[in-house]
Amino acid sequence: MTESLAAVVLAWNEERHIGDCLDSLAWADVRVLFDSISTDHTVEIAQNRGAKVLQHPFESFAAQRNAALAAVDADWVLFVDADERVTPALADEVRRVIGYTGSQAHAGWWIPRHNYMIGHRMRGGGWFPDPQLRLLRRGTARYDPTRPVHEVVILDGAAGTLDNVLIHYNYDSVAQFRHKMLRYTAFEASILRKQQVRVRPWTYATMPLREFWRRFVKLKGYEDHVYGLLFCGLMAWYTLVTYWQFRGVREKAEG
Repeated sequence: MTESLAAVVLAWNEERHIGDCLDSLAWADVRVLFDSISTDHTVEIAQNRGAKVLQHPFESFAAQRNAALAAVDADWVLFVDADERVTPALADEVRRVIGYTGSQAHAGWWIPRHNYMIGHRMRGGGWFPDPQLRLLRRGTARYDPTRPVHEVVILDGAAGTLDNVLIHYNYDSVAQFRHKMLRYTAFEASILRKQQVRVRPWTYATMPLREFWRRFVKLKGYEDHVYGLLFCGLMAWYTLVTYWQFRGVREKAEG
């Protein structure tokens, strides 16, 4: 029996990327733009590409993905972000593993990812293979609501790993990186609060340094030379901002 596949793209104001993203998904049974009420031409471009458009107000990344899983009628869902592209080789592999040749052994599949930052394909620092659990059998997968950002899939069954990669055009500039990371810090700060993390005065120095060491040394960010130094340093800065925001959230909560 042939298994159906819906390729779902979560987006908000992604007119720059959405057309090329949907074109890379033309092989799927149905393409769905799950839109967070865009105010640019994202919806119009998707409709012109023949994609089905569903709109849902944004609450969190986890909530948005769970809403998409509930709204789509297909055996399998492949989540792709607007700034990602599926290669023909990955498309062929996806079709094969979800059952087009009779394989039903897994409830989900991890997909490795190539991240391009300022035009450079990252090799270290945690940006490769950067596996993403994006190919999910509906009814066996849901997203942890306590992780509103950097979502975590709760999967009822085994997960395999695909060989072919997803292409991610991550950041075009340092300014774009900083802008995107600042959107995430509030979510991360709220997670720290829910986890009742205790922060000492030295935490604001030790945690960013630990993050830089982890990415640049342990995860071999040095293999990317100046790009590794730059983005590992920016991730350390992101960690500092997250803890600084957490301090503000905690002080506000304590009155």
